[in-house]
Amino acid sequence: MKVLHVITGLDAGGAEQQLLALLRHRTVAAEVATLSNPGIVATALRADDVPVHHIAMAGNTDLRAVGRLASLIRRGRFDVVHTHLYRACVFGRVAARLAGVRSVVATEHSLGSALIEGRPVGRPGVRGLYRATERLGRTTIAVSPDVVERLRQWGVPPSRITLLRNGIDLERHAFDPVERARVRADLGIPPDRPVVGAVGRLDPTKRFDVLIDALPRLPGTTALVVGRGPQRKELEARARVAGVGDRVVFVGESAEVPALMSAMDVLASPSPAETFGLALLEAAAAGLPIAYVAGPVLDELADGERHLRIAPLPDEFAAALVTLLARHLDRRPPPGIGRHDIREIATELDGVYRRITDTHHSSHTGRSSR
Repeated sequence: MKVLHVITGLDAGGAEQQLLALLRHRTVAAEVATLSNPGIVATALRADDVPVHHIAMAGNTDLRAVGRLASLIRRGRFDVVHTHLYRACVFGRVAARLAGVRSVVATEHSLGSALIEGRPVGRPGVRGLYRATERLGRTTIAVSPDVVERLRQWGVPPSRITLLRNGIDLERHAFDPVERARVRADLGIPPDRPVVGAVGRLDPTKRFDVLIDALPRLPGTTALVVGRGPQRKELEARARVAGVGDRVVFVGESAEVPALMSAMDVLASPSPAETFGLALLEAAAAGLPIAYVAGPVLDELADGERHLRIAPLPDEFAAALVTLLARHLDRRPPPGIGRHDIREIATELDGVYRRITDTHHSSHTGRSSR
């Protein structure tokens, strides 16, 4: 079996990192097509000997890119096309149909109650275009029960939805005291300094401004912010105005998230619109206490000692972070995290591929025999 994964871009976002993790444990031949922006994850995929094709889509009106993608699918003789993220799902399903591939699966990573990958779900055409192209696939994978329910609300029949949670390499993300000491030394953070971490795209929807505003209430504490995005300069300025500019370390996008999480003492996640929370899962695997606003994965893990769900307000975040830092918890991961082992998730995904290809072959044979 040969699978082509189609994704909107390959920066270090949650969906992109999930694709990288899955392909590191693949049991079928796989290649990746990115519509745009072959970033840090493209580099990592190529280092793992996964072919990456850049479609160079100029924007949502660049329909020639659909033709280029369809040509790639035909040339590659792929058995399955697997799409990820809104633009890739819309255009990838169309390209697969043009190329004659009917075994198409999509993963819905980011369908929130108000936004889908930063787009307001009420914007004209967003839902209609999604629904119209969804019918070109065999099934849509939802990464959490919350996403299952939202897909149903959007009118996707339950029979066309498959629940398959995200997963990670649990060993790779386990707490490492050696890496903790190395990272802190590299960043100039004293060994005994309390460190509050934040991981994600620096975008207004993630609400990292709440952490910056909470920091003055946490004297002697450093904030370690991992990620890049359009809000970085604004957050840096906000930290300076709040008088905590010297206590916020922006490390940018990084392939060393597990090591950086080992250097942290607690994770802050002020985002109110997480549909799964891959960074939250990584933090839980590292044994980090977590203060968060939304995160279906933590709701399912239900570790009330380590994970505090709160409102996205600076005072509440400050109070929760003080509470978690004072507990001096060990760095063991919570019970139940084993269900998110990426090896098991990859095996389940292979089963989805077999099911949709077997269904297609059976229906095609049935039509031919009549």
